[in-house]
Amino acid sequence: MDYAFESKEAVTTSSTSNLEPQFTLVALVLLAVLMVLLALITVLGNGLVILAFLVNKNLRHRSNYFFLNLAISDILVGAFCIPLYIPYILTGKWIFGRILCKLWLVVDYLMCTASAFSIVLISYDRFLSVTKAVSRAFITIVKMVAVWVFAFLIYGPAILIWETVVGCSVVPDGKCYAEFYDNWYFLLCASTFEFFTPCISVAYFNMHIYRDIQKRKRNRLQSRVSISKQVSEEVPSPDLETEDGLSSTSRTQMQSPVTDGSHQSRGYSITPDHDQSVTLRPKTRSKLNRNKKIAKSLAIIVCVFAICWAPYSLLMIISAACYGECVNKFLYEITFWLLWFNSSVNPFLYPLCHVRFRKAFMKILCPKAFAVLPPALSVSS
Repeated sequence: MDYAFESKEAVTTSSTSNLEPQFTLVALVLLAVLMVLLALITVLGNGLVILAFLVNKNLRHRSNYFFLNLAISDILVGAFCIPLYIPYILTGKWIFGRILCKLWLVVDYLMCTASAFSIVLISYDRFLSVTKAVSRAFITIVKMVAVWVFAFLIYGPAILIWETVVGCSVVPDGKCYAEFYDNWYFLLCASTFEFFTPCISVAYFNMHIYRDIQKRKRNRLQSRVSISKQVSEEVPSPDLETEDGLSSTSRTQMQSPVTDGSHQSRGYSITPDHDQSVTLRPKTRSKLNRNKKIAKSLAIIVCVFAICWAPYSLLMIISAACYGECVNKFLYEITFWLLWFNSSVNPFLYPLCHVRFRKAFMKILCPKAFAVLPPALSVSS
């Protein structure tokens, strides 16, 4: 196949702007099917997440609203961004006019950036849930709104007014890409806010969560050793006999609740400590296990985010520095589609990482099977 690709930064230069992509019929059909399939998966998967929030009250926890924020941005990628790009990449010509081109660019950049910021917000929320108190509902709403505002401010104004500020347009007719596609300084700054800062942030949150879990494990082990040592020191040996020939263990079992003051004091000093250790240990273990699951699920989401975003962000900066001459256009296009692939794969990470989402999806997709589950399994945890 001989073709010229153009992504949203359009690495093609003016010398190749008149080159039309050429595909064999088989390649054309195959590409069209794959791209339509990706768009459908993105829409249906994220639509399922949004539907789960509407029908399942158990998901409407303030922490889970960040996942809703992520699903909204991802579903718009599949419903608006990908469909408009399909005829563009297959024909090599933008047929929807300049106004819709501007709108498509704004929405595309906004949704992808909002998706990245939502992942940071999810990581930060999980970080707080493990290390500190959870924020209030009002703060949650403020954070969600801030994601969209900051996501728009990074690229939105530049897309809309760059041509006016510069005084001319570098985008030829029949093409659709941002005017700043070859401005290395702008793209470096934008990529810093869009990818590098979020990536460093989520890495920090993950490391801090891991360190906190390890610290709690050590404290739990030290606490168990301390309690065991205290009990062993305070409880006399079973083989030690008293003056009347009875062992201390037998005397303790035979004595009535009203005993000598010294025995009463000793009995109450040992028993509550032992009972408390038995009672609190399952709670501590349960919380520790929950934090481990949070860390693992967060690590999966973050790793997928880094894999999908890192290649594009790096190639975008390199391409702008050399005006698209040093980057293979096919490789650049693959990294570009990885961004949209991230939006399609996110909904599949929710049931993999979160029991509540898995149960909510099961209730929607297989209501009959969910209805026959035992009560202990059908109730969201």
